Amino acid sequence: MRGKFVDQGGLFSYISPDKRVPADHPLRKIRELVRDVLGELSRSLANLYASEGRPSIPPEQLLSALLLQVFYGIRSERQLMEQLNYNLLYRWFVGLSPDDPVWDPSTFTKNRDRLQNGEVFTKFMARLLNHSKVKPLLSSEHFSVDGTLIEAWASQKSFRPKDGSGDDDGGADFHGQKRKNDTHASTSDPDSRLYRKAAGREARLCYMGHATMENRHGLAVAGIVTHANGTAERRASEMMLKARRKAARRRVTVGEDKAYDTADHVARLRAIDVTPHVTQNNAVTKTGRTRNSAIDDRTTRHPGYGVSQSRRAMIECIFGWGKQHGTMRKTKHRGIGRVAADFLLNLIAYNRIRIPKLLAA
Repeated sequence: MRGKFVDQGGLFSYISPDKRVPADHPLRKIRELVRDVLGELSRSLANLYASEGRPSIPPEQLLSALLLQVFYGIRSERQLMEQLNYNLLYRWFVGLSPDDPVWDPSTFTKNRDRLQNGEVFTKFMARLLNHSKVKPLLSSEHFSVDGTLIEAWASQKSFRPKDGSGDDDGGADFHGQKRKNDTHASTSDPDSRLYRKAAGREARLCYMGHATMENRHGLAVAGIVTHANGTAERRASEMMLKARRKAARRRVTVGEDKAYDTADHVARLRAIDVTPHVTQNNAVTKTGRTRNSAIDDRTTRHPGYGVSQSRRAMIECIFGWGKQHGTMRKTKHRGIGRVAADFLLNLIAYNRIRIPKLLAA
């Protein structure tokens, strides 16, 4: 018998959002970890707000919504609020009932700086890695470091001379001009830099994101964003590894690609008790001279060197996931502080995706 078509359903629903989410949905395990970490951060979050005045939107819900944005690659906070309005899965994850109104998109603009200045994203990452279920998964002495370019939210036309010259055409005709970061800057995002990843590639306005990965299961344990230049990767590596070495209280190893194979970088790593398992760069230069690698047989003869080189490739999965599914490919924020917060949020989201699978295994 044919059922009768009714254009609208019932006015009231007595099924909770939790009952609508399948028991094996991957967000269930992720939500459980998020709630545990946010509970530990409660005191730190309370210090960011005044003790009097109108109640604000709970920062726990804001952080959960930002994680959803990275999980599903939602382009903007406006689109995030649009989907949060009708998507019961998103409401369940954030902690909103079906009748709760969603927030204005400008709420994120106003609160992002507060969370960033309170170092909430850094604390979130630290509490996650120190979780009782997560800490046994991590290696405390074997790491890998690499960097990636994050395209800035600025056009090539905005990259104009700092002295104000050449503004007659609005920066539209820049062909044939010699443009350098020393003499030019973006009017849209002054913190971005014109940089090319390799010879023969186009130069773009971008930032450089750096990540440290532990080699046991390939989880991100640290991340920072710097201006894009030729030495940024090596300086960021030294900064992050110094903190890893201090936390481990013993010598650690690091796997890196051939871009890090310079004598000064290798010497600095060894000076802070970090064993550099760097890929040897013996390439032939344009002048026909063969480069001399700073890594010799004292390092390559050990089996651990080959293991580090093999595990190092996993760090590309972090960047690949962030650019394919997250919001890392082209940032929607301006200013190195906001870009760094979004980059760290992508690393946290990647760990959140990986950890439940590792725990299940």
